[in-house]
Amino acid sequence: IATPADASHMMRMGLDGIFVGSGIFKSDDPPNMADAIVMATAHYDDANKVAEAMAMTEGDPMKGDELETLEIRLDQRGW
Repeated sequence: IATPADASHMMRMGLDGIFVGSGIFKSDDPPNMADAIVMATAHYDDANKVAEAMAMTEGDPMKGDELETLEIRLDQRGW
């Protein structure tokens, strides 16, 4: 979960809750992102509220990592 829209989508899919960690702490503005994700989760069935939550998030959400830059590839371990 990296954006308020992600949180809303998960709730609309029927999840009874979500865990957000890196999505908040690796964003450009963690306190604001946390507030926006809480708002989108609480009002997941209200498109206007979700849009309002998205508008609260200035800057970039959590950035992903390119596979080529990873020192350890967990998908290549095991059997």
